[in-house]
Amino acid sequence: MKKILVTGALGQIGSELVTALRETYGTDNVIATDIRSTEAEKEKGPFEVLDVTDADAMFAIAKKYNVDTMMHLAALLSATAEKAPKKAWDLNMGGLVNALEVSRELNLQFFTPSSIGAFGPDTPKDNTPQDTIQRPTTMYGVNKVAGELLCDYYFHRFGLDTRGVRFPGLISYVTPPGGGTTDYAVEIYYEAVKSKAYTSYIGKGTYMDMMYMPDAIRAIITLMEADGSKLKHHNAFNISAISAAPEDFEKAIQKHIPEFKLSYDVDPARQKIADSWPNGIDSTCAAEEWGFKAEYDIDKMTKDMLEKIAAK
Repeated sequence: MKKILVTGALGQIGSELVTALRETYGTDNVIATDIRSTEAEKEKGPFEVLDVTDADAMFAIAKKYNVDTMMHLAALLSATAEKAPKKAWDLNMGGLVNALEVSRELNLQFFTPSSIGAFGPDTPKDNTPQDTIQRPTTMYGVNKVAGELLCDYYFHRFGLDTRGVRFPGLISYVTPPGGGTTDYAVEIYYEAVKSKAYTSYIGKGTYMDMMYMPDAIRAIITLMEADGSKLKHHNAFNISAISAAPEDFEKAIQKHIPEFKLSYDVDPARQKIADSWPNGIDSTCAAEEWGFKAEYDIDKMTKDMLEKIAAK
């Protein structure tokens, strides 16, 4: 990777990924794009307004900057997608096909994330294998399974160097979450600092995979820099760091804020999505094929999250 185009650059992943990429590859070599813009972002480095459903505009920007890598992050997330499934299909799938086509035409290295949302209620719940049944019951999940297959297709059919991971719920103090089912795991830290209490919309005992954003960013860059000849899967690698339920976050926070209290007011729609996902997935293939290893467990992450939020 020498010159990188990032779509969805102002989102939860993109905002931190762009910063990390610019620190590593140089500010002028990372072109951030999003459907909206701010003057502050334009001052940080190259920035272009882009609607990813506009294939011609995407091609023009990639050509203008002579990029060699596309990181396609623009998407509607799980809970938001369920409220507007047609919009989710148009954005998630239309944007992905455009990004793949631009990458094919310009012979770019390509990354896009999948998600644990690609699994469904029939998927093995515990230690979910890399290769297993995927029958999701959400539009977001359908989009992600189709996206995984498309990326595999472009690799096998056109020789496009497509790569990707299945992200768990991502936890960050930098950018607010954007409508995901696991957003409670971010909100709980903010409320712990502000009010010493939080009401979870996900029920007690609901385990889902989570990851601290620094591990997620490191995973993307490590995968993209990996020797392609050693990759057997290329796309949709299982990666995870933490399998946790709401009460696990409560206990971790109470080590620092003893008076913190967690209560529950379950949202049936988001609970239904959560119940269709695994409790914990197996990241062995990612570890063996490109050296994936998470550095943050729930206690180390909690300490850092609380310190950073308090400082903000």
